[in-house]
Amino acid sequence: MARNMVSTSQPLAAQAGLRMLLADGNAIDAALAAAITLTVVEPTGNGLGSDAFAIVWDGNELHGLNASGRSPRAWSSERFRGLSEMPQQGWESVTVPGAVSGWVALSERFGALPFATLFEPAIAYAEEGFAVSPSIALQWSRGADRLRHEPGFAPHFLIEGRVPRPGETFRNPHLARSLKKIADSRGEDFYRGELARKIADFARQHDAVLDEEDLAAHACDWCGTISQRFRGTELHEIPPNGQGIAALIALGILDRLDLESLDPDGAEALHLEIEAMKLALADAHRFVADPANMEISPDALLDDDYLASRAALVDRNHASDATAGAPRRGGTVYVTAADAAGRMVSFIQSNYAGFGSGIVVPETGIHLQNRGSGFVLAQGHPNEVAGGKRPFHTIIPGFLMGDGIPLMSFGVMGGAMQAQGHVQMVLRTQLWRQNPQAASDAPRWRFIAGRRVALETGIDADVAAELARMGHQIERVAPDMDFSFGGAQIIHRLADGYIAGSDHRKDGQAVGF
Repeated sequence: MARNMVSTSQPLAAQAGLRMLLADGNAIDAALAAAITLTVVEPTGNGLGSDAFAIVWDGNELHGLNASGRSPRAWSSERFRGLSEMPQQGWESVTVPGAVSGWVALSERFGALPFATLFEPAIAYAEEGFAVSPSIALQWSRGADRLRHEPGFAPHFLIEGRVPRPGETFRNPHLARSLKKIADSRGEDFYRGELARKIADFARQHDAVLDEEDLAAHACDWCGTISQRFRGTELHEIPPNGQGIAALIALGILDRLDLESLDPDGAEALHLEIEAMKLALADAHRFVADPANMEISPDALLDDDYLASRAALVDRNHASDATAGAPRRGGTVYVTAADAAGRMVSFIQSNYAGFGSGIVVPETGIHLQNRGSGFVLAQGHPNEVAGGKRPFHTIIPGFLMGDGIPLMSFGVMGGAMQAQGHVQMVLRTQLWRQNPQAASDAPRWRFIAGRRVALETGIDADVAAELARMGHQIERVAPDMDFSFGGAQIIHRLADGYIAGSDHRKDGQAVGF
């Protein structure tokens, strides 16, 4: 608890944000310094080749930023013909990285400190090295097993052919130089300078089509937020192309069901949450895409009558196989920070699958995301792969408002877990009044597909058995052996200051003064 707060998934990054607050920066400066530092100290989840999204309360108004990139102009469905799914790694999974543009936009609009100041902790850790923390070391090992043969990966992220050990110092001098170029040019070098040329040249060497024009054409968008009421509060999410709308749909369904009297860790509550989430994800996967290509508007998916019709499909006693509805046609690192002046930031950036594509541009330290794998190949689908198009995104920052007052900035990292995690955090903090750390520590469920549901081993065996009796196909998973349950970071507003939580499933911490 403190009047100024930063919470994120790696301690050095959290402390980098705190340094900005102590230097008379604000919450936006703190979030950006933490996010920039995470590209160095948690490369298993993000990097300079990431995309990003943010929700900012500036003290008076809520703002939403979409800093996700688009596919290369030369991509088309014909380019991927004959494949059963989009490539998950390599150059054919790489879209234009947007995170750097997001840093610039947030700093220009809301920052108090010079842009270059935000890079100082990250540059120092890249040059001088940092001790690799335990969970990140494990993720590093798993990522290397899959990506060690991708162009540029082994020379950059392996030490004499092996991954760094927990506690071992890792240095990244090429990344330090790239960070300096970005800091000095306010991001221009990444999209229109030497770094952009190196990215495009490396693409050409491997017969990829991402080029200088694709990078120079990139722009992030101030997109606002979409929201859903729940028990006197409003959950705000970034509009599509992200999956945040799935959390809103699920919460809208659950608002029509009686959960207050239920045990938050009991089978009946979990069953209703899972069923609502199934319906929401079915809609998201069917309808969400680049907004320019959506055939269904977000408003139609959040229409009261439509949500009521979806809620009516929930059987309180039996698991279902959810399918998308038919709404009326119309028009994974996370940082949260807050300051004593009342500003709050919910910020997320990611390379998607761990290290992303596995592509590392030589002599730059830039490892590129694999967001192109979020497209589909189904002809006519709104999310069908095409050139100059944003793919379906899993990363989503969350923000909770109440009567026009900010209540909570939060996120839950972890691919398809994110919308599910948002729902679980809102229910635990708002409906069952758990504090942020208790809500984060509580065991989680995760819908997989069909009737398959993964449960952390912390969920009582009798509860798991009752869910199985209802027809759920249960898989028990130890959270310390599986990162698929995500990692939550939460800051909740108090009458004077904030209370924060940081997930024990990650290496992070909440810090404040």
